[in-house]
Amino acid sequence: MTKNLTFLLAAIAATGTTAFAPAQQRHFTKISSSPTQLFEGTAADRASEVDVEPQMNPDNPNLPALKGDYDWDTEFAADPDWITENVPGKTVVNEVDLAAQVTELSKIEEKYRKIRLDQEYTKARIIGFVPMAETYNGRFAMFFLVVGLLTEYWTGITIPGQIEEMARVGGFIGPDY
Repeated sequence: MTKNLTFLLAAIAATGTTAFAPAQQRHFTKISSSPTQLFEGTAADRASEVDVEPQMNPDNPNLPALKGDYDWDTEFAADPDWITENVPGKTVVNEVDLAAQVTELSKIEEKYRKIRLDQEYTKARIIGFVPMAETYNGRFAMFFLVVGLLTEYWTGITIPGQIEEMARVGGFIGPDY
């Protein structure tokens, strides 16, 4: 009886809540005057009040927003302290040296591209003397060596005797008469 009564009270309490109501039907009310901002109205009203403008620096709202490529030289060209020529540390390269650098970089790029393609080709191969085939060969050899040693331990037949037995069963060696 008490379980049914508890279940009934819980069901009545759940029907009175708006937790499962659609977002447009939920209402938000301000509970206290705390610094957290709680607004009255539906969720749709609150969503329409969201500010989509970018927030500016409160210390200096004149700072530009850095989105993409910003041309600082045109912005500060009138400033006498802003230098655009003979910048310390800036390397000036003529066209001939630049072309030589591009040629050398292209050679290095081609060299490493060939190395990468060769490695990809070697990894993709599955037949022949490839590293993966050698790995499998070593694993199978160790596995069957252990199987042969365990068989010798349990049956008393040596590994050469096991090979002879398999050759007889396979029909490679005739019967002893």
